[in-house]
Amino acid sequence: MPQRPQKNKDLLTIEKILKILPHRYPFLLVDRVLKLDKGKSITAIKNVTSNEPFFQGHFPHIKVMPGVLIVEALAQAGGILLYHSIPDPEKILMLLTKIDKAKFRRPVVPGDQLKLEVEILRLKSKFCHIVGKAFVDGEAVAESEAMATLTNLEELNEKE
Repeated sequence: MPQRPQKNKDLLTIEKILKILPHRYPFLLVDRVLKLDKGKSITAIKNVTSNEPFFQGHFPHIKVMPGVLIVEALAQAGGILLYHSIPDPEKILMLLTKIDKAKFRRPVVPGDQLKLEVEILRLKSKFCHIVGKAFVDGEAVAESEAMATLTNLEELNEKE
């Protein structure tokens, strides 16, 4: 299947994101990475469409993206950033361990494009602390901090 030509501004397209994140439809919440500064920050986008499966049950007559999914989109963007910030990322499983200081400023609705901006606050060999903000048309719509444990997959498989 022929692939579309990559635009210069597209740092990571969905094809590359699928190779990094374990998430799949309908739970993959990052469509493209626009900017990546390894070990520091990432800017990604999530296009919000009216046919998202969560709209069927979350206020079906007034379509509003669940805040928890905005926080998850920020965490997924953070996962992509971590993947590019640690040695041997394919040997590590990143597990979200804490969400803190989550704030929601306005509803996100179909047609919006979430701009996800995430920064690493602290990165150690076994854990990471990130902060993220989501914007629509330059206006902050949500923010949160998160922590993740970085687990060696070989050690995890030995325990099973």
